[in-house]
Amino acid sequence: MKLTFHGAAQEVTGSAHIVTINGKNILLDCGLFQGKRKEAFEKNRNFLVDPDKIDVMLLSHAHMDHSGNIPTLVKKGYKGKIFCTDATADLCQIMFRDCANIQVRDTEYINKKRARQGQKPFEPLYTVEQADIASTHLSPVPYSKPFKLFDNVEVCFHDAGHILGSAFTEINFRETGSTKKLMFTGDIGRRDIPILKDPVVINDIDYLITESTYGDRKHPPAADVKGKLEELVNEICRTKGKMIIPAFSIGRTQLLIYLLNKLHAEGRICPIPVYVDSPLSSAATSVYGKHRECWDPASVEFLVNSSKPFDFGGLRYTESVQESMALNDLPGPMIIISASGMCEAGRILHHLKNNITNPKNIVLIVGYMAENTLGRKIAEHQPEVKIFGMTLPLRARVEEIAALSAHADEFEMLDYFGRCGASHIEHVFCVHGEQNALEFFSDRLVEAGMKNAHIPSPGQVFEL
Repeated sequence: MKLTFHGAAQEVTGSAHIVTINGKNILLDCGLFQGKRKEAFEKNRNFLVDPDKIDVMLLSHAHMDHSGNIPTLVKKGYKGKIFCTDATADLCQIMFRDCANIQVRDTEYINKKRARQGQKPFEPLYTVEQADIASTHLSPVPYSKPFKLFDNVEVCFHDAGHILGSAFTEINFRETGSTKKLMFTGDIGRRDIPILKDPVVINDIDYLITESTYGDRKHPPAADVKGKLEELVNEICRTKGKMIIPAFSIGRTQLLIYLLNKLHAEGRICPIPVYVDSPLSSAATSVYGKHRECWDPASVEFLVNSSKPFDFGGLRYTESVQESMALNDLPGPMIIISASGMCEAGRILHHLKNNITNPKNIVLIVGYMAENTLGRKIAEHQPEVKIFGMTLPLRARVEEIAALSAHADEFEMLDYFGRCGASHIEHVFCVHGEQNALEFFSDRLVEAGMKNAHIPSPGQVFEL
């Protein structure tokens, strides 16, 4: 077996790894790079994966840093199948289109400036039509149902508990007379988190490729989440300001709605309008409602007893650009949940531009912000940030609820791998993390009993 690491190697985004077994090349994920605009622009257009050399693709989940460059892969000539879970296929169909729409709109906006400066126009990474073509390659497979990929290669997806449809990828293969098991985590979810089931434990792993996003951190207790959210909502009601929440359309938005719904039902927050301002979030929430087989049984009763899942008094979903723009003219108090989660594109940029200079407002950070993204700069309380080329003072209050993260932290991941049988793992490859997290977590995995830990660099190849 040979492993080649192309994306999310010594960085957090752009997940893409190639597994070569018996001469067949299997691509694990094909995500978008996010971070420094110019660098991400170049990487997303000139990524190292050669579509002609990929025999098949396995997709862990629908987040854009794992799936968002699939339309580029297909545009460049990939003709094979993309195996994933049923829910991931449904989510990707709407995410690809949404990402294409955002790119087209943002490119048009940027090209107006470039035209005034006499510069050549940019082209979007891919169009809506190309996104739809990519969706035809998706081949859904149920959880826990093994399927044959090639001779002597069998795959099974297991619930990773990260977002709806997220999967651990188990690859069992026979090569040079011996049988081995490779596990690719994608992203690792957390136990006892509302809505989703706990991550499934996989035993007898020989080789492991694991994310390391929070490999050097511990999340605050989950019990603090509702109390902190209650405090901030009631503070916004008092100041009559606006709470702007950048949130991933898939996963984080639905969890926020669930928690606000609970607080509303328990009478713990003041009546306040909550706007989910993202067509993708609205569509993704409908997909969540469709795939109840993925729900945690403890959450089913509360969600089903609502008139509609993920709905409550005061909650509104905006669709059109005009509805989104109208929010700027409405007085507070209000909550606006909008995408993208790292503040790199989409409607959230407009809401931040219009609200971060007002000290009455709150920007609530509820997810991981990669290096060099606008979201990271806001989370770091930088005094000024640049949005659409404008330098704006950050006067709004910035708060964070880290316990809302959908990624397992250092201790949760160590606990999970302990359940899997860490001492059985011969080689572990730590990806999808910043350098400090990668180095710290790889050492912890060796302490936990794994025999060899590696931190691959981009393009590095391992023969096993």
